[in-house]
Amino acid sequence: MGLKVLIVDDALFMRNMLRDIFNKAGHEVIGEAANGVEALEKYQELRPDLVTMDIVMPRRSGIEALQDIVAGDPRAVVIMVSALGQESLVLEAVQAGAKDFIVKPFKEDRVLEVVRRVSGTAV
Repeated sequence: MGLKVLIVDDALFMRNMLRDIFNKAGHEVIGEAANGVEALEKYQELRPDLVTMDIVMPRRSGIEALQDIVAGDPRAVVIMVSALGQESLVLEAVQAGAKDFIVKPFKEDRVLEVVRRVSGTAV
């Protein structure tokens, strides 16, 4: 059985793209959120195995949401999703507890490679 995944991104097309990648690989997308506030609420409600988290979002940034999630669950597996040119934010996210990151625009094989590495699962 695949991982239970929460996708957090303010762009619907990005959530759809990630959902397609995860579904095709046999994972189950159990929730989606469009901002950092929803991300924390959904994480607490659903307790996913893996979260993909956009960095730049309205209401609360991905880094702020990451800090909230990790404070409540230090074992949370969160992969940050960032656009090119956000290297300093990625570093900040990793220091805040992110397990890895994916740079947009991303390729399916890169997403699944990162998921394998951080989750220890065969995809």
